[in-house]
Amino acid sequence: MKARLPKGYGGGGSNNIQQLARQAQKLQEEMEAATAALEEKEYEAAAGGGAVKVTVSGKPELKSVEIDPEVVDPEDVEMLSDLIMAAVNEALRTAAKEKEDKMESISGGLNIPGMF
Repeated sequence: MKARLPKGYGGGGSNNIQQLARQAQKLQEEMEAATAALEEKEYEAAAGGGAVKVTVSGKPELKSVEIDPEVVDPEDVEMLSDLIMAAVNEALRTAAKEKEDKMESISGGLNIPGMF
């Protein structure tokens, strides 16, 4: 007994493979362009009610740290460190989430190892 392929799937094997390869290449180009654009973006986050504000890039790299002078207490440097860490981590999470969402929208939710 011979297996039958749905209409339009038989006979053009090499054409289908070439079309699939072109689609994969286009998808990869779109993802690379989106990644480059996201790496140029900057993300801001704050902690301690705005006492500490940070900006990170999409690469991700820390770009700036702003500290309200009122929260600088030489007796409690640990709290300031915690606020800085919280703000940086939130900004990095925001950048990572946007990248993940963008890649998912391009790939249609298809998880392709090595693509991003």
